[in-house]
Amino acid sequence: MNRFRLTLSVAALLFPCSLLGQTTAPAAASGTLRSQVADLFRFGECGEALCLQVNASLHGLHYTPSAQGATKSLIDFFTDAIGSSVSNIPISSSSGSVTFSMLGTDAVQSTISSGPIFAERARTIGRGRLVGGLNVTSLQYRTFRGLPLDELSFNFTHQNVGNPVYGEPEFENDIIQVGAKIDLNLVVTTASFTYGLLDNLDIGVVIPLVRAGLSGTSNATVIPFSASSPHAFGTDANRSLTSTGSTSGSSIGLGDIAARAKLNVTKDRKLAIFGDVRLPTGDADELRGSGALSVRALGVYSTRYRDMSPHANVGVLVRTGDTQKNAFLSTLGFDQLISESLTFAADLLAEVQIGDNAVASPDPVVITAPFNRSITPTNLPSSKDHVVSTALGFKYKSKHGVTALFNALVPLRSGSLQPAVTFTAGLEINR
Repeated sequence: MNRFRLTLSVAALLFPCSLLGQTTAPAAASGTLRSQVADLFRFGECGEALCLQVNASLHGLHYTPSAQGATKSLIDFFTDAIGSSVSNIPISSSSGSVTFSMLGTDAVQSTISSGPIFAERARTIGRGRLVGGLNVTSLQYRTFRGLPLDELSFNFTHQNVGNPVYGEPEFENDIIQVGAKIDLNLVVTTASFTYGLLDNLDIGVVIPLVRAGLSGTSNATVIPFSASSPHAFGTDANRSLTSTGSTSGSSIGLGDIAARAKLNVTKDRKLAIFGDVRLPTGDADELRGSGALSVRALGVYSTRYRDMSPHANVGVLVRTGDTQKNAFLSTLGFDQLISESLTFAADLLAEVQIGDNAVASPDPVVITAPFNRSITPTNLPSSKDHVVSTALGFKYKSKHGVTALFNALVPLRSGSLQPAVTFTAGLEINR
C-alpha cells in the first residue's frame, strides 16, 4: 500500500492571511513590482525618472538619459537576482523521510533516520510509493553582494547638451545623488510530490506559490557645481535641492514549477543521479520567478555509519536566461539520529558562478571641464555571485507518526541577493 507523506508548514497554519490574503499591490503603487523599483527615482509630478520641474522647458529632462541607464541597471541587478533567488530556493528532499526497498513483494525499511531537509540522499523511496509535501520558506532579503539594502547610493550625471567637451556649460557638472533603502521579502509555499516508479527510480514535481513584497524609500539631493546652478526639485515658486521618493507593493501567484527525477545506479544504493528542470512559470515582472528555464544535474552519494548518514551532492546548474549565469553546485552534510524520535540535519551548500557577471555595474562617468573628474554611478559591488550557506535543522517524530521540522539556512558568503536567515518550518505526517 502506498504511503503518503503530507508536510504542513507551521507558518501556513499561523499566518494564512499573509499567504492568501494580499493579492494586489497597495493603491498608491502602479504597474508590476519590477516597474515599481523605478518609483524610487521619480521626484515631483512629471512622471519621468529624475525629471526636474524647475526650469522644466530648459533643464527638466537633462538627467533623464542618465536615469534611464542607471535605473535599468538597478532593475536588472535586483530583478534578475530576485528571480534567481526565487527559482533556486532549496526545496525539500525527494526522499527526506524513511525510505523502502522491495524484497520480493514486501517493502522493507532501508533507512532509520528522518533524513536531510534540503539535500538529496542516494536511496529512493521504493517502487509504488508516493511522497507528498507542503513546505513554507520565509526570506527577508538584507544584502546585495554584501552591501546592506538600506545603504544603496547612486550618482546621476547631467546629459552633455552643449559644447562637445563634457562640462561646458558649467551646469553640466551638477550631480543628483540618491540614497535608497529597499525592503524585499518572499514567502514561498511549496507543494511537492514524488512517486517511486521503480525500486531505483523516483519521479516528481514541485509546485511553488510565491508571495513577493517590495517597499522602499529614497532621498535625492542636487549637488550644484556653482551657486548659479539652474537645477532644483520642486517648482519654480518653491525650489528645493532635496526631495524624497517611495514605492510599495506585493504580488502572489505561481512560482517556477520543477520536474525532478532520481535514479539509483548501484546495488548498494549509495550512488544516484538526480536532476530537475525548473520551468519559467513564475511571473518575473512580479518577482515570482526567474523568467527563464534552468536545469540542475547532480551526482549523489550517501552512506550510513550506525546512526549517522553522511551525504554529498555535486553537480551543475545551467540557466538559459541572458542575464543569469551558470554555476557549479555542491552540498556536503549528514543527518544524525539523536534518539528514536529526533533527527538532526546539517549541510554546507555552495554555488560557484561560472564566468563573468552577465549584468555589469555602470562604468564611471568622466567630466572633462573645467577639470577632469570621475563620478562613480553607484556603490553596488561588482563581485561575482558565489554563495555559500549552512543549513541546520531538526525533525522530531512523535509516537503517532507526526514529525515536526524546523530549519535555518544561514549565508556564510553573501553573493547576489541574500537574506539574513532563511527559515523553514513544518509538520510531516507519515501514513
